Amino acid sequence: MKTQVLIVGGGPVGSTLALDLAARGIEVIVAERNPPGQIPGVKCNHVAARTMEIFRRLGIAQAIRDTGLPADHPNDVAFRTSVAGIEFARIMIPCRRDRYTDKDGPDGWWPTPEPPHRINQIYLDPLLAGFARDHPLISYLNNMEIAGFSQSEDGVVAEIAGTHQLVHAEYLIGCDGPSSRVRSLIGARLTGDAVIGRTQSTYIRAPGLAARMQAAPAWSTQVMNPRRSANMFAVDGRETWVIHNYLRPEETEFSDVDADGCIRAILGCDHPYEVITSEDWIGRRMLAGRFRDRRAFICGDAAHLWVPFAGYGMNAGIADAMNLSWMLAGVLNGWADPRILDAHEAERWPITEQVSKFAMSTSLSLARARAEVPADIEDNAATRVAVGELMLKLHTPQFCCGGLNFGSYYDRSPIVAHDGEEPPPYTMDRFTSSTVPGCRTPHVWLEDGRSLYDAMGPDFCLLRFDRATDVSGLTEAAALRGLPMHVLDLAPVDVYRQKLVLSRPDQHIAWRGNAEPGNPLTLIDKIRGAA
Repeated sequence: MKTQVLIVGGGPVGSTLALDLAARGIEVIVAERNPPGQIPGVKCNHVAARTMEIFRRLGIAQAIRDTGLPADHPNDVAFRTSVAGIEFARIMIPCRRDRYTDKDGPDGWWPTPEPPHRINQIYLDPLLAGFARDHPLISYLNNMEIAGFSQSEDGVVAEIAGTHQLVHAEYLIGCDGPSSRVRSLIGARLTGDAVIGRTQSTYIRAPGLAARMQAAPAWSTQVMNPRRSANMFAVDGRETWVIHNYLRPEETEFSDVDADGCIRAILGCDHPYEVITSEDWIGRRMLAGRFRDRRAFICGDAAHLWVPFAGYGMNAGIADAMNLSWMLAGVLNGWADPRILDAHEAERWPITEQVSKFAMSTSLSLARARAEVPADIEDNAATRVAVGELMLKLHTPQFCCGGLNFGSYYDRSPIVAHDGEEPPPYTMDRFTSSTVPGCRTPHVWLEDGRSLYDAMGPDFCLLRFDRATDVSGLTEAAALRGLPMHVLDLAPVDVYRQKLVLSRPDQHIAWRGNAEPGNPLTLIDKIRGAA
C-alpha cells in the first residue's frame, strides 16, 4: 500500500488530522487497531471552542453540535452533597439549543464563531471516524496495527502487525494514545509527574435516577461529602452517566476500593444501576522529550499526558494535529520548504508544557479541596455556602477556560516574524486578544454578518484594513513561491491596530505592519520555512 501520510491511531486526534490533510488535497491512510463499533473510553466530555472552530472550517461543526445531549439539556456544572442530595452551587452554561444566542454564561463573552460543545467521546469518536471513512482521499482501516517502521530520505515503510504487508508513506504520524508504539519507536521518552491522582471511571445506565434528584439536570454533577468526592457527567441526558470516583490519597490500590459502595455513596440513594464499562486510571503530567524523528511525528496523548480536566488532553491533541497538518500539506504540495516542519515542535512543545502545568495546578487544588470536605456539609447550610463559593472559584476557570482556548501564542517560532512586542499574558480563563505575531488571529464579526474565519478560508490570508495600502509585492512574492494566500479587505477594527495582518492557515498571526516589508520575498520565505 502507498500513501502520502500514514496516521497511526484513528481516535479524535487522528481522524481530525486525516480530515484536515485530506481537505488540503493529501492522500491519507489511517491505521486504527480497534474493530469498528468498539465503545471508546468515556473520559472526555468536552469539545473546546478552538476545536469547534476547526470543525467549522472542516464543515462538520453543526453535525457535531447536533449530537450528544438533548438540545434542551442544561450544560451547567452543579455542586451537590450527593447526586440525589442538596445542591449548594451551580455554574450556568446554556444548552446547545441556545449556545449561539445566550451570552449570559461565564463563557458567553468569548470572541468566537463557535462556542464550546459538551459531548461524550462515545458519540464524538465514531462521528469523526465516520467523516474520515467517507472522505475519498482517506483510507480508514480498522483492525490494523503497525508493528514497526523504517525511514529513509524518501519516506517511511511501515509493517502491518500479523502480516507481511508494508505501507509506503512519505510521512508517518503517531496519534496512538498514551502507550504510543510510535513514540517508543522514535525513541522519545515521557518525563514529568507520573502520579497526580487515581480515578475509577464507571459508565452506568440508571433509568429513573434523574427523577430522584432534588435539583434540575446538569451536564456535570460534582459531588462532595465526607465519604466520597466525584464528578458525574450526563452522557445521553436521560439514563446514562459516567462517574469519576476520585480516590483518596491513602487509597493507593484500586483493588482495595469498594467500587459499588463508592458509587452508592456518590449517588446518595439506593437506586439500581447497570455498569456498562469501567476503567481505573492514573492522572499524570508527562511530556515527551521530542515530538519528531525525521519523517515520523507524534501528536496528542502520544506526545503528552495530563489530568483530563475540561478535555485538555483531546483538545490540545487536536491543536497539535492542526499545527502540523498545514505545514505538512505545504511540504507535500510543494510550496513549503521541508525545514518548516522544525517549527512544529518549536511551537507546540512550549504550549503543551505550559498547559500541562495549568492542568496539574488545577488538579492539585481540587484534590486538596476534596480531601478536606467539612464533616457537616450535609447538615450545615453555612458550610455549604462557603464550600460552594470555593468550588465556583476553583472550577469556573477550568470549565470556562478562555485563556487556554484563545490566549496561547508561539513566541519561539522560526516561521513567525516577531516584531519585539511581547504577547499579552494569559491565565486559564482570562486573555487579551492581540495581533502580536504568534498570537491567535482575533475573531470579529464582519459588517455583512459573516465570521472573519469563514471569510479567511483555510490558507494564508492577508487582512488589509486600508485599501490604499499597496500589497502587490506580497501577493507577487507569494505567487512566485506558490504559497496559497489571498487578500481580504476589511473596515477598520479596534483590535487590529496595523493596516496589514498576515494570518496563517491555523489562524495564528505570521506578520503585521502598516506597509509591506522592504523585501516581501524574504518574509514569504520565512513563513514557508525557507529562510
